[in-house]
Amino acid sequence: MTMTDEFDQLGNLAPAPRASDAARARALAAAMQAFDETEKNAAPGKGSSWWQRQSSVLNRIWSTRMVTQHRYLAGSALATMLIIPTAALLTFELTRGNLPNSGQVALPQVLDAPKPTVERGPVPSVAKPAEPRQQEAVRGSDAAPSAQPRQSDFDASDVARLLNKREASGGAAKGSVAPAPVAPPPVMAERAVPLAAAPRYAPTEREILPTLEESRDRFANANTNPVKSVATDPVSTFSVDVDTASYAFVRRSLLEGHLPDPDSVRVEEMINYFPYDWPRPQTVDEPFRTTVTVTPTPWNSGTRLMHVAIKGFETAPAAQPAANLVFLIDVSGSMNAPDRLPLLKSAFRLLVGKLKPEDKVSIVTYAGNAGTVLEPTSARERDKILAAIDNLRPGGSTAGAEGIDAAYRLARQAFIQGGVNRVMLATDGDFNVGVSSDEELKRIIEQRRKDGIFLSVLGFGKGNLNDSLMQMLAQNGNGTAAYIDTLAEAQKALVDEAGSTLFPIAKDVKIQVEFNPQQIGEYRLVGYETRALKREDFNNDRVDAGDIGSGHAVTAIYEVTPKGSASALNDPLRYGPAAASAPIPVSDEMAFVKIRYKQPDGDTSKLITTVVTEMNAVRDFSTAPQDVRFATAVAAFGQKLRGTDALDAYPYRLILDMARNARGEDAFGYRGGFLDLVRLAETLDRR
Repeated sequence: MTMTDEFDQLGNLAPAPRASDAARARALAAAMQAFDETEKNAAPGKGSSWWQRQSSVLNRIWSTRMVTQHRYLAGSALATMLIIPTAALLTFELTRGNLPNSGQVALPQVLDAPKPTVERGPVPSVAKPAEPRQQEAVRGSDAAPSAQPRQSDFDASDVARLLNKREASGGAAKGSVAPAPVAPPPVMAERAVPLAAAPRYAPTEREILPTLEESRDRFANANTNPVKSVATDPVSTFSVDVDTASYAFVRRSLLEGHLPDPDSVRVEEMINYFPYDWPRPQTVDEPFRTTVTVTPTPWNSGTRLMHVAIKGFETAPAAQPAANLVFLIDVSGSMNAPDRLPLLKSAFRLLVGKLKPEDKVSIVTYAGNAGTVLEPTSARERDKILAAIDNLRPGGSTAGAEGIDAAYRLARQAFIQGGVNRVMLATDGDFNVGVSSDEELKRIIEQRRKDGIFLSVLGFGKGNLNDSLMQMLAQNGNGTAAYIDTLAEAQKALVDEAGSTLFPIAKDVKIQVEFNPQQIGEYRLVGYETRALKREDFNNDRVDAGDIGSGHAVTAIYEVTPKGSASALNDPLRYGPAAASAPIPVSDEMAFVKIRYKQPDGDTSKLITTVVTEMNAVRDFSTAPQDVRFATAVAAFGQKLRGTDALDAYPYRLILDMARNARGEDAFGYRGGFLDLVRLAETLDRR
């Protein structure tokens, strides 16, 4: 593109009268003088002059916007870089009254200024000329302002106002970054305009905030599990976790070209994202089967890994009970993005295609207030359900608590005795209108759970995702939390794995492992930080825990240090138990695994136990079962992304080799996708 073409495009921004030669000369002279004073006469010292600060803010905002939108020019650049932004800066300061003037502003037309002869760098192209507020004011337009201000309507003064407000209150919020792209004020035609005649819309902080912060995502996480001494703390207790949200979010981060937030990495969810062919129970009377395998630790020759794997009974589709599903859909304004409401609608269309004729579907939306879009409707009326989904439109704030109340009312109205009654919440963020206390929401969901209505949560989008709230709602609603970043993920979560997602075979599933101090000196549970339970919670049936669906596979991994290993981190106790007068027989048991669960409609738990001995061990890691080796590779990768000290020195290439050698049959390509993520992470970590 030639410089003439660039000026022609810029000239289309404002259909203003052609300026005189004198006006153009004055504007160019003023721009050059301002540039020279800024570049050559800058005062030394730690700070910058007022003029430099304002200029640098605009330059940073402008350049960031161009990088974000991937719009570049390769031709002559200094003309626009020097004249247009500098003249825009002059206009900006005149409109704010910071430069001498007497109540009226002469806005120079510089679009046809002569070209400088030296190039300095790329400038933004003008793909879609906009009509900013300042242009409307100059033209004296009587048109009403748009009801929904665009992001491009926020100019540098809006950003500066918010930044000043933040500085006055003690600085930017956590997670904030340098101001995001905001275009500088446009260049306008020469015309005397009274300042009072150009009122401008003042956007709220909430409207500007997304342009200033890279992300406001919040994650449910805790400090990485420590190494514990068996002598002082021999028992480990936790709730199972079948959620997969963390893996999908980590994948999205890596595919977007950056390492994930360590707090977004929940290692157990990454491990449990993949299907495993663990030995399965033979009858429904045995809801799941436990398999324990002990292997050497690939990243530490002085420790071993103990895999505790659970495989749930898989009910045949014909034997699955009828389902009463209520889709609770966030249609607030923030859902107006391709990876939010449009993706959500496609995901629910897939799920509707999986339902049986005897199933029922209701739809509730929330945005400002809740509304019923579809009363309980038989899945036979598929066209009616799909039409209701297709007609969803975004707009408003997020009255999530009110939506939950409305959804549960419909679930009770269409309740199927002996069937599956579930609310499926789909959202991208917070419940910011109405009852928004986490404890209040938890109370509501716990009460409905007791009535036999469960809750699952689907997260969409990025930048405002309240993952911690999603986790809390799903855990207390006897449901699962998934993150849908692509239509392929929706297919996996809602179609391919619909049985495990919708049809529970056991609830309140807890695992407790007791280690034998004669065999094991230390242990560390990999993941499950947010699912930790007290030792006494294991036998307390009033304490809620995770659920397992039809065919679900759940894996937990302990890194254990054998007694006497040089890799032990804890010293022996000086004042420990006195040595017995007679030798104590050494037991060949390493650990004792206990699992408690309830039937989906039961209130009393049942117990399953498994003894772990050397019979469960393999001497060489390469001879371990294929699924054990792949799960270990995923565990290593998750710990490395999370920043776990034990994996600091273990390279990505060894994780990649481990996973590649254990890939096995990969019908849906999930494991192949994992290999790609390891490669990406290695590249990004080097950077």
